[in-house]
Amino acid sequence: MSTTQSERLRELLEPLVRSQGLDLEELAVDSVGRKRVLRVVVDSDEGADLDAVADVSRALSAKLDETDAMGQAEYTLEVGTPGAERALTEHRHYRRAVDRLVRFQLTAAAGAGELTARILTVDDDGLDLEVPGVKGRKATTRRLAFDEIDKARVQVEFNRKDKKDMTEEEEA
Repeated sequence: MSTTQSERLRELLEPLVRSQGLDLEELAVDSVGRKRVLRVVVDSDEGADLDAVADVSRALSAKLDETDAMGQAEYTLEVGTPGAERALTEHRHYRRAVDRLVRFQLTAAAGAGELTARILTVDDDGLDLEVPGVKGRKATTRRLAFDEIDKARVQVEFNRKDKKDMTEEEEA
């Protein structure tokens, strides 16, 4: 897909997505055999439930049908939300990942390497993290500036109890 088409699609679809209370996170046109697939990823601070995704999908489909933004060739529209192990690339992504475990690739300025930690707070300059303890040691805190992060990706946790579960156990 040319940059021009990508920009044109974003300009066309982003206001519509925002009007539905969502953010347009990704937009890509891929060729699958002779067909094309327009993939749109949406999200919000509260998350996007199935009904919100269906509503925005219908709105985008109608908008695309009334324009020639995708040309005359057949295509399939796929609208979804970011995956469980989403990459964090925008400030709002970090804000939405508070209390989540994240694997960071650090820049040379931060000592390079990897760091896995839980995001505690996010501000304009960076993150406050909780670094899990190793071999029975207590967790520690660390401050990480945004310019020290090369890449960041949310990690899936299968056995973590949420705050509600932990509070109920403490009361019992």
